[in-house]
Amino acid sequence: MKLLVTGAGGLLAREAIPAFERAGHEVLGLSQADADVTRYEALTHPVRAFEPDWIVHLAAFTQVDDCETEPDRAFLVNALGARHAALAAAACGAGILVLSTDYVFDGESRVPYREYDPARPRSVYGASKWAGEQAAREVHPRHLVIRSGWLFGAGGRNFVDTVLRRARAGEPLEIVDDQRGAPTWTRDLAEAMVRLVGAGLYGTYHVTNGGVCTWHELAAYVVARAGLRVEPQRTTTEALGRAAPRPCYSVLNNQLYEHVTGARMPHWQDAVDRYLKTREGRD
Repeated sequence: MKLLVTGAGGLLAREAIPAFERAGHEVLGLSQADADVTRYEALTHPVRAFEPDWIVHLAAFTQVDDCETEPDRAFLVNALGARHAALAAAACGAGILVLSTDYVFDGESRVPYREYDPARPRSVYGASKWAGEQAAREVHPRHLVIRSGWLFGAGGRNFVDTVLRRARAGEPLEIVDDQRGAPTWTRDLAEAMVRLVGAGLYGTYHVTNGGVCTWHELAAYVVARAGLRVEPQRTTTEALGRAAPRPCYSVLNNQLYEHVTGARMPHWQDAVDRYLKTREGRD
């Protein structure tokens, strides 16, 4: 198959593009400079020229706190951009895959969220991503919406790398201990995307690494596995005073993904271990 990937310079795309290529697919990656997804005509030209079987829409405005102060930009990129990608896919007969987020939920649950639980975003970022989901569903029946969260991986800013950098520099580590989620390696998520596209069953799927932890527990595990004698200190979400509200509970239920693909996502600790091994040549 031929796949066109938006947001080619982003954290997930750096794993998704080679994952699809390893599976034998032809991939065209488009960065923001190649195609501004907020302008429909800028996206349709490369789509018509390439004639993809799928558009994998990863372009997004993901700076959660900045979305609070730039709501127009958030909805332009995350909602209208997804709508444009879905429209472009429908126009050329391609399927559309849209990446979404755990932030579409309010975080008040105490059991893992399923795909059909009510979306109640509390932040501009979450609301804009939910609007993008809805736009894709509205304009194109052949859609895959994949929700994930707490991503880490090579090629961009992420929590694991930040913790390692600050720990090695001797900087203090104050990490929130009142948010719970499932850290997810972009490589594992990319492989899951390949499986879902190959399954040919459309709809909404939750995909994260297995297990649950707090950000503090993740930080403590990372520094310990890296052999660093650093003790991250606990703090609270309220104490940090961030602009955007964070879900206290962001755990997503992977059961539907597992049923459709027959694959089980690895535990987050296993994912962190494997990611740290890939870093050895870079550190």
